Amino acid sequence: MLEPSHNNELPPIPAKRYFTIGEVSDLCDVKPHVLRYWEQEFPQLSPVKRRGNRRYYQRQDVILVREIRALLYESGYTIGGARQRLTEEGDAGAVAMDKALIKNMIAELKQLEELLRPE
Repeated sequence: MLEPSHNNELPPIPAKRYFTIGEVSDLCDVKPHVLRYWEQEFPQLSPVKRRGNRRYYQRQDVILVREIRALLYESGYTIGGARQRLTEEGDAGAVAMDKALIKNMIAELKQLEELLRPE
């Protein structure tokens, strides 16, 4: 298990559309019960629920979990403080997250283009 201060050593997020709670747990180095608790505490974190209440996280959810983890474990914020910080960042954080998502999408499209290009 990684030390809380080694957030930059977390594994890269694979190019998938949906992640199970177990996969997010491994990608973000937090236990599944912690993820379920954070869903209650942070309104921004709301994975898609399907068949039998199974949770499916999207890429932006994984990024948000990593941000919450960094605020709580690295910066020393309380749950309330982290919630307030995320709420204050709101639009600015969303813009930054959108930019990161767009960068990832462009990279994935370039890879796809390379695969589809005739040789």
